[in-house]
Amino acid sequence: MKTVLPCFTVTQDGTTLNVYHANKGEGLPKHEHVFSHLTMCHSGGCLVRNERRSLLMTKDTQPVNLVANEWHEIEALEDGTVFVNVFAENKY
Repeated sequence: MKTVLPCFTVTQDGTTLNVYHANKGEGLPKHEHVFSHLTMCHSGGCLVRNERRSLLMTKDTQPVNLVANEWHEIEALEDGTVFVNVFAENKY
């Protein structure tokens, strides 16, 4: 999977929102961090994987919480996919 960087990053009152525009095969390869984050897909489709499961997300999927200290990855399944991560990194 090819790593994609955020198109937009906004920080407000200690919370960061990263917006990613990704094409098929791009995303965030396997990683983990000390904070949890909320992930949602706004257009296209993405596959979210962690230690326990895989979840296909579209704009109609409820946002999912990815817990701290557990590997996960997010991969775009089609061109023009937009997904968002929201987190409060400095909270921990």
